[in-house]
Amino acid sequence: MRGLGTLINTGTVLVGGGVGYFIGHRIPESMRVLVMQVVGLATMIMGIQSAMDTHNLVFPLVGTVLGAIIGELLKIEERLESVGEWLKKKFARNSSDESTFVKGFVTATLLFCIGPLTILGAIEDASGKTPQLYIIKGTLDGFLSIVFVAAYGIGAMFSAVSVFIVQGLLTLGGTGIDSLLDDRMRTELFATGGFLVLAIGLNLLEIKRLKLGSLLPALIVTPVLVALFAV
Repeated sequence: MRGLGTLINTGTVLVGGGVGYFIGHRIPESMRVLVMQVVGLATMIMGIQSAMDTHNLVFPLVGTVLGAIIGELLKIEERLESVGEWLKKKFARNSSDESTFVKGFVTATLLFCIGPLTILGAIEDASGKTPQLYIIKGTLDGFLSIVFVAAYGIGAMFSAVSVFIVQGLLTLGGTGIDSLLDDRMRTELFATGGFLVLAIGLNLLEIKRLKLGSLLPALIVTPVLVALFAV
């Protein structure tokens, strides 16, 4: 069934978020902080591994810089936060929820929707085959959703909406996306995704806050640069 993987992944985020919502208050604050730090560290390692797959660092570097400029002009980060603010007004129950709602929504959305598995999974999901990649990704996202909701509150759970929309749209265009990308373009695209995942890790560890949403255009700019300038 085409799109089954997206439904599974969305479901695992919701289930994981539900578990985190109901047991999160029972987890000591010090433990929640430590777990988030471990997740941040693991996220940075994953980002570095993906970024190191590049054949030419110039492409992901220039692509990320140009993407950041475009993202700032389009105010993508601010638009993502405004969606989070709207959801907060609708669903946050108390001041404690409100303080971390937007951060949880934006951080979880970006972590769940950026990376090689998101794109490769969409191509596989579009084929109608068993969506093995999204099943794997969904399992990981489900566990991470428990951690995020326990740490940030219910805002992180609404990242399931983002997962459904982003992966659903990618699945609809999965066949077309696959035909547009050659191996070199995929390599540099995934390396750029590694840059963004590394940035997510920096944010989770609170080393430096980066406007992750504004970096998203890099995922489009980099393959275009490869198509135009790769020898």
